[in-house]
Amino acid sequence: MRFVHAADLHLDSPLRGLSRLGDSELAATLRAATRRACENLVDAVVDSRAEALVLPGDVYDGDWKDYATGAFFVRQLSRLHDEGIPVFLISGNHDAESEITRSLRLPPNTHRLSVDAPETVVDEDRGLAVHGQGFARRAVLENLVPAYPDRIPGLVNVGMLHTSVQGDDRHDTYAPCRPEDLSGCGYEYFALGHVHEQRAVCEGPHPAWFSGNLQGRHPQERGAKGALLVDATPGRWAAVTPLVLDVARWELVEVDITGLGGADEVYEAALRERCAAAAPRAVVAQVTLYGAGAAAADLTSAEGVRTELELLAERCGAVLEKVRNRTRPPAGALAVDPELTAAVSAAAAGLAAEPDRIRELAAPLEREVGRRLREAGLLDLRDDERLAALARQAEQQLLARMAGS
Repeated sequence: MRFVHAADLHLDSPLRGLSRLGDSELAATLRAATRRACENLVDAVVDSRAEALVLPGDVYDGDWKDYATGAFFVRQLSRLHDEGIPVFLISGNHDAESEITRSLRLPPNTHRLSVDAPETVVDEDRGLAVHGQGFARRAVLENLVPAYPDRIPGLVNVGMLHTSVQGDDRHDTYAPCRPEDLSGCGYEYFALGHVHEQRAVCEGPHPAWFSGNLQGRHPQERGAKGALLVDATPGRWAAVTPLVLDVARWELVEVDITGLGGADEVYEAALRERCAAAAPRAVVAQVTLYGAGAAAADLTSAEGVRTELELLAERCGAVLEKVRNRTRPPAGALAVDPELTAAVSAAAAGLAAEPDRIRELAAPLEREVGRRLREAGLLDLRDDERLAALARQAEQQLLARMAGS
């Protein structure tokens, strides 16, 4: 049988770094990205002729009280009901604290598994058995897998679990388990939620996968996002195929200016190719320019570089979230006194090594605009590491400006 595994929809969770877009058409598209990605999911389930959809947690994004979010989700489930496609879901850590989760009535095709103990739902017509347990509270700290039911012979057995698997310290530790716990159940497939990166935990005859989230929401959730299409037969290895369903894509764009002749080449390299690869999706980009090259002399104005990249981003259907300039002139390019350049570098290094001094220099800015910079997600003037990085950046920009002059 064929089914789709998706998790961590986080409906109506905001994408970060979009405040400056105001009420533009692009801003509206990005703010609705999680809903549109959910619509893409339902389309993919129908178009792929899948026989079921499994959702192992975090449909919602915490204690949402806006019932419009829940009503939207019910409408999407109803589309699948009209197609005769069942949905199996469990609550994740975010769903457990959601008022919407507890009160919404779901369509008849939707099976929400128990939060009290592992439950099995059998669909004889499809030859499917779904096993799982949801979260009754946000912080489930015990391993739930040992209590999961035995495999039912002759059926495609699918486990569902919202979990952080042992050895992954990048995510909150909820319902922790080991890969061997999952494969030891002997199921044809284990559908996992909570980790927002698409990857296999177990491969072979008893695979377990994180599908990742449907839509990246901030710079740490980069690249293509979506779900997994699974073809499974009782007692045989399942075939797993990624489905790309995101609407907007976060990208970390790093451009080495070595060999580039001028600023125009740098700007084109920074965005145009990446936007074309992601089309028709909008790109939310963090751009880092680095390396030594002749173009460094044309990149000394932070405001100028950002403005040029923002204009190009608009033409490409992208959003520029952040720009870092780490460029420098090529060795031997400085037509100034070597002692002066050495003094500039020494001063920058000394400043970066003295947190108290650099914090004192930044204090007037902190008083004037510190809070606004933090709220906009642009800069924390109380962060010693960030201030030291700014000192080193100032060194490179000054040396490049000296080379240009």
